[in-house]
Amino acid sequence: MSDLSAYRVAWIGTGVMGLPMCGHLIAAGAKLTVSNRTRAKADPLVAAGAAWVDTPRAAAQAADVVFTIVGYPQDVRQVYLGPEGVIAGARPGAVLVDMTTTEPTLAVEIAERASAAGATALDAPVSGGDVGARNGTLSIMVGGDQAALERVRPLLAALGRTIVHEGGPGSGQHTKMCNQVVIAGTMIGVCESLLYGFRAGLDLETLLQSIRGGAAGCWALDNLAPRVVKKDFAPGFMVDHFIKDMGIALQEAARMRLALPGLALVHQLYVATAAQGHGRSGTHALFLGVEAVSSERGAAP
Repeated sequence: MSDLSAYRVAWIGTGVMGLPMCGHLIAAGAKLTVSNRTRAKADPLVAAGAAWVDTPRAAAQAADVVFTIVGYPQDVRQVYLGPEGVIAGARPGAVLVDMTTTEPTLAVEIAERASAAGATALDAPVSGGDVGARNGTLSIMVGGDQAALERVRPLLAALGRTIVHEGGPGSGQHTKMCNQVVIAGTMIGVCESLLYGFRAGLDLETLLQSIRGGAAGCWALDNLAPRVVKKDFAPGFMVDHFIKDMGIALQEAARMRLALPGLALVHQLYVATAAQGHGRSGTHALFLGVEAVSSERGAAP
């Protein structure tokens, strides 16, 4: 890993993804200032040497590069455009990197507001889940100015293995929507496969050993299906957040006059899963939602 001690970085958002991601930058020597809505969630980073401030504005004032990864579009809007937000405190020449999955139109608005303040904003959502965040192996999809991306590429390289410039502002978010469409289709296939295998009397670990090595092989089979088998539905990425992402994709599809019936169906199944009380479980809890609509309930592996 490169020595990042020359960078003064602010990090806002220290949840399941943000905490380990920020930890990689501290481990590589970056000078970190952190802020989060709930301070206790940032305590491990402060213990590792990061400075704490109370607001995104104060965090931005202390840094040349600002990273954010929060929950929902309304959170992104408040963190960037609110009176105590990042843009209000951004230093001239700063690069602002939002890694939240959010609305492409909001990414464009933030880029315009940042430019007016003398800074540059990139939208850089990620894929790879909690496993990728912990291991520094995320895929990072970047929209915005190419030169700004090159300035922060060494920092991004501490977080992910795949860093691709997708185009202008908002294009990183559009790419993430494509990613989520694929994941939605994959997750319903994985969950229905496991339910079918269980009802057929198969040993699910043996099943996974077989189908992982064939054309069905995918990240979800390797990382999430084993959690289903173990009845471990703790979140790497929450159902509620995935519902948000699919909603954005469907909204953008409607704006472009596209019909995405597969995504619409999986979105409704996830909404049902959340209504059953699994909104804060991992996305693989879709298994529970699919199982619940079967004729025989309660026979989960």
